[in-house]
Amino acid sequence: MLEFCKTVLKRVSFDRRLFARELKKSFSWLSYEDALALKTWALATYSHRYAQLIVATFAAVHSMEA
Repeated sequence: MLEFCKTVLKRVSFDRRLFARELKKSFSWLSYEDALALKTWALATYSHRYAQLIVATFAAVHSMEA
């Protein structure tokens, strides 16, 4: 599932709204460990465009679960 989420994010990375929506879905589908791995990958790959979005989305999704 982690690799599928990466593939989807690569395909929608051109659009901020799509990227945000798919990132939120991805974080909600994955286990906490896989979500951390996705966050790390996303920051390494897209931090030049979406760093704040990635961090904020991860925090929002996982604060709702706590």
